[in-house]
Amino acid sequence: MLEVHGLTMRFPNGKLALADFDLTVGAGELVGVLGGNGSGKTTLLRCITRMLTPTAGEAWFNGVNLVPLSGERLRQARLSLAMIWQHAALVRRRSVVANVASGALGRHGGLWTAFGGLPMSECRAAYRYLDQVGLADLAGQRAGTLSGGQAQRVAIARALAQRPKVLLADEPVASLDPEAAHDIMRLLRHLSKNENIAVLCVLHQVDLAYEYADRVVGIRDGRMAFDRPMHDLPRDAVRQLYLNEAA
Repeated sequence: MLEVHGLTMRFPNGKLALADFDLTVGAGELVGVLGGNGSGKTTLLRCITRMLTPTAGEAWFNGVNLVPLSGERLRQARLSLAMIWQHAALVRRRSVVANVASGALGRHGGLWTAFGGLPMSECRAAYRYLDQVGLADLAGQRAGTLSGGQAQRVAIARALAQRPKVLLADEPVASLDPEAAHDIMRLLRHLSKNENIAVLCVLHQVDLAYEYADRVVGIRDGRMAFDRPMHDLPRDAVRQLYLNEAA
């Protein structure tokens, strides 16, 4: 389970990007995050993963508060917390399976892994993760030849190679066509239910949140607007998030 308590982020320029934010995401749950541009959605994910150090608050994962950690302790604490971005960020010249296997590098040390080397067991596992996302037949293909939807599936397989308990996704379908977007959301929902992974997914597409999320969290001006199950979320509440969007 992922638990966030009182998470606050004020940037050096004085802007309050996140204010006293509370959130929980349980195993097997897909929680969507909605909000306008500049509302604090990405800041929330970056604070949870400690890519940003929040001004105040706690982010508990696997029984450990990530906020006060640094260095090796932080790296170890977030090994099974995986992140997916809007753009797949694959190494285009490497094979699909090599990209997937790179997700396991954090579990292995030494000079060999510094140059991308991994135990054969991790390479075999990479094929299994590709099979989970429906792309085992493309394992030997160069990543630079993939379509946008295929690349995002490979990015998800790479995240699975981390063996995550929590999966954070920052607008993973924003650059995809509608069909590919639904494919990715179906896959994320499948992983939450069948692999018992807690999934927190930032979205702009309201209809996708209604179709695939168990709960939706709304953010406006860095503050929690609502946290409600899908069956209890009126459209008017969502529309309010997008009034007077920040530029």
